[in-house]
Amino acid sequence: MRLVMFEAGGKTSPGVLSADEAGIVSLGDIANSLVDIIDGGPDMLAKVNAVHSLATSIPFAHARILAPVMPRRNIICVGKNYYEHAKEFHSSGFDSSAGKDAIPDCPIIFSKASTTVIGPGDAVPASADPTRTVDYEVELAVIIGKRCKNVAKAQAYDQVFGYMIVNDVTSRHLQSRHKQWFLGKNLDGFCPMGPWLVTADEVGDVTKLRVTAEINGEKRQDALVKDLIFDIPKLIETITSVMTLLPGDIIATGTPAGVGIGFNPPKFLVPGDRMRLEISGLGVLENVVV
Repeated sequence: MRLVMFEAGGKTSPGVLSADEAGIVSLGDIANSLVDIIDGGPDMLAKVNAVHSLATSIPFAHARILAPVMPRRNIICVGKNYYEHAKEFHSSGFDSSAGKDAIPDCPIIFSKASTTVIGPGDAVPASADPTRTVDYEVELAVIIGKRCKNVAKAQAYDQVFGYMIVNDVTSRHLQSRHKQWFLGKNLDGFCPMGPWLVTADEVGDVTKLRVTAEINGEKRQDALVKDLIFDIPKLIETITSVMTLLPGDIIATGTPAGVGIGFNPPKFLVPGDRMRLEISGLGVLENVVV
């Protein structure tokens, strides 16, 4: 299933997107959000399937699509997790985490606050960054489906509810200046996500998905999920070794090569730029910069 949050007729509801993307079946009578649906487990999914099979859909054109998942707490993010991106970041002059080696020995984990979240079509406020060094990062996001702790790699995919696209927008100068990445990653509106959440059963082998980003029609990023340095099972194993993950938690798995600082001179985002991020099977996330 492709699950959405949407606004129509003055009401915000979760819903199921039709196969042809022409309509949305509202789930507002059984849940207030997609996190409620994820948290409800198999019983809730049975209700979703029952509603989906009987209800009349709302025309997609009549709905405003919102960020699919508003996290209950910070989004968990992974840095330098594609080989070529790790190399370009290491040599960019902006990598305050850099040691002698470009490739990290262990996953680099940081977070983005819920106040960074915006939806498809919303404007990214690059003008809020006084350093004017705003960059884009297309990423596959993993949505956790169960409360879990100390998960072995072999059981990691059993904890996954689904996947979506995240844009880990970053102020590079702030990221570098403060050494720890939190401030450079957490300007309000610096985490577009969507357009919808696709359940894991529909995605199948997630490692085959292609991750791309275009800026003003120019393809900048292009990689496969299988190219991750630390794969999804390793990330879930690592994170749950020290903390409990909750239903609806989001793990942004890292971005491939081709970000703005990978160019000489860097290609930072400026007002008027249009970002088009796509992951095969997960839709297209588009946002404009203001």
